[in-house]
This record gives sequence, C-alpha cells and structure tokens, in this order.
Amino acid sequence: QVQLVESGGGLVQAGGSLRLSCAASGRTFDSYVVGWFRQAPGKEREFVSRINWSGGSTYYADSVKGRFTISRDNAKNTVYLHMNSLKSEDTAVYHCAASRIRGLRPSEYDYWGQGTQVTVSS
Repeated sequence: QVQLVESGGGLVQAGGSLRLSCAASGRTFDSYVVGWFRQAPGKEREFVSRINWSGGSTYYADSVKGRFTISRDNAKNTVYLHMNSLKSEDTAVYHCAASRIRGLRPSEYDYWGQGTQVTVSS
C-alpha cells in the first residue's frame, strides 16, 4: 500500500514557476513508477510526466516538454514536478500516482493522491 500527498500548488502569473511535491508513505515506494496527471474543469484527466524507480528514465507529454522537469528523491520518498514558463492552459488540479509499470493512462496507476490546484493567471 502506498499513500500519496501532493503539495505546492497555488496561483501564479503566466511565465512564472511552481514546484509540486508528491510525498509518499508506505513500503517499497522506490520500486514504483510515479506519474503526474492533471485535470482541468470539464476535461478528462491527462498525463503530464512520469519517472521510473531510479530516476534515470523520464517521459513528458508534448504540451509540457521543455518547461516541466520531474525528479525524485527516494531517500525522502518524494517526487517533484518543477514547472517553468507556466501558461494559462496549465491550470488544473495536479495529481501524482504510483504504478508498477511505465504507464501513460490513468487506469495503469494503482495509487493516487488527492491533488493540488494550480492556477495560472494571464
């Protein structure tokens, strides 16, 4: 069992930056792939980024590539999403999730956090 708690969301102006954190509890966290997803009002949940257990493999959605960076610190049981050059279309609730596989779809993730709101004002 893995419990996930996101933090770091907030209100930021377009062009600004935020760092989201995903703190995990439970055993064997470092064996899981961790992904970030986001969901805007009226839209489906969409994949943002993922990182493998060692941090050596990362993957990004085209919409955030070059602007967002995912990293993890297994000693702290925490995964980070550094978001730069934020745009109004990045506004959403951001969730982290854990999976045994390198998935891109929400259905491939077993554990989810409650989410943190990111609002980018233009």
